[in-house]
Amino acid sequence: MSELKEYEIIVHPLISEKSVNMIETENKICFIVNEKANKKKVKDIIEKLYKVKVENVKILRDRKGRKKAIVKFGKEVKAGDIAIKLGVL
Repeated sequence: MSELKEYEIIVHPLISEKSVNMIETENKICFIVNEKANKKKVKDIIEKLYKVKVENVKILRDRKGRKKAIVKFGKEVKAGDIAIKLGVL
């Protein structure tokens, strides 16, 4: 099994009504991630790319079979600011 490259871990941010609501109310952003990605890899790459503190990461499967990571940021970081950088908001 080959190791994932940094650019292969996160596929794209998820933009939906529910995910935008999570950005505003819960300080979380959803990402669609690679099938082989795990919580630690997702946390490390988000912290490295955006130079922020990640509080925790939850990974689940959506109804379409995609792997989805819900990233919660620390109190000193606003998810809205990162979402603006990503072009989500």
